[in-house]
Amino acid sequence: MIELRLLRYFLAVAETEHVGRAAARLHISQSPLSRQIQQLEELLAVALFHRERRRIRITDAGRWLLGPAKALIDGADALVRDARKVGDGELGQVAIGFVGAALTSGALPAALRKLRSDRPGVRIVLRQLSSSDQLAQLRAGELDLALVHRAPRSAELESHALLDQPYVLAVSRSGRLARGPIRAPQLEGQPWIAVSGDVDRDRWNAAWDAAGFVPNVVVRVVEWTSALALVDAGVGLALVPESYAAARPPGVAIRALPWLRMTSRLSLVRRRGERAPLADAVTRWILEAPRRQPRRRP
Repeated sequence: MIELRLLRYFLAVAETEHVGRAAARLHISQSPLSRQIQQLEELLAVALFHRERRRIRITDAGRWLLGPAKALIDGADALVRDARKVGDGELGQVAIGFVGAALTSGALPAALRKLRSDRPGVRIVLRQLSSSDQLAQLRAGELDLALVHRAPRSAELESHALLDQPYVLAVSRSGRLARGPIRAPQLEGQPWIAVSGDVDRDRWNAAWDAAGFVPNVVVRVVEWTSALALVDAGVGLALVPESYAAARPPGVAIRALPWLRMTSRLSLVRRRGERAPLADAVTRWILEAPRRQPRRRP
C-alpha cells in the first residue's frame, strides 16, 4: 500500500525537478528524500525520474502519476478539513422532530434561519411527528432533537421548557357559542374534536373533572390544524393551544376559557450527556429564539 507521505514527496520533486529544492520545501534532508522516492518507485515497479548528473527529469510514468497523486492528496486534505468541521459542528446533519406548536410559536423557524445563515454546509432533516413518536425516534438515535408537548421523566433524556400557553376554544363563528361568556355547563353534551398523541391524558382528565363534565369526543385527529378545519366545517368544538388562534379558518371563532386550568407545554428534548457540537448549537438557538406571544384575550 502506498502512503500519502510518499506521494507528497514525489509531487515536491516532480514540481521542482530538483531533490535539494524539494527537500528544502519539505524540511527534510536530501538523502532521506532520495530514499523515499526510490521506495515509491520500487512499490510501483516503474521509474518516475531520469537521474542526470546535475538534475532529474520526470519520466512519462511519473508525468502520468502527477494527476492521480494530486487528486489523492487533495481528497485526503479535504477529508481532514471536513472531519474537523464536523467535529466543530460546522458540517454534518441534524435531525429535528417537531410538533406544530414549534412552528406557530416561532421557536423552530428562528433557529432554522440562524442555522441556514451560520452553518450553510449543514444538512437539516425535519420530521413533524407526535410527541410519542418523536421520543421513540430520539431514543433510537433517529432524531437529534425533539420539540414535544409532553416532556418525559427519564434518566436518559433531558428536557428544556420553551413555552407554556393556555388552551382556547375553537367554535363555529355562526354558532351561539361565538358570542358572550362561556360557562362550563354550556359545553356539556356538545360534539368535540380531540387531537390524539400530544395531550397529557392525566392533565386533560383532571381539568375536565374540575370543570364538572367530560367532553363528548366524536372525532380524533392527529394535528391541531385538522381540528380547526373540522370546526370550520361545523363538526364540533375543539380545544387548541393559543398560538393557533392566528391560523384559524375564517369560519372559526376563538374563545377564552379562563376557568379551564390546563395549558399546552412545549419542550425541547435530547439525549442526556451527549456531546454533539451541532446539536448543542441548535439547542442554544432554539432556547434563545424569541417566542411569538399570542393575544392573551382572544
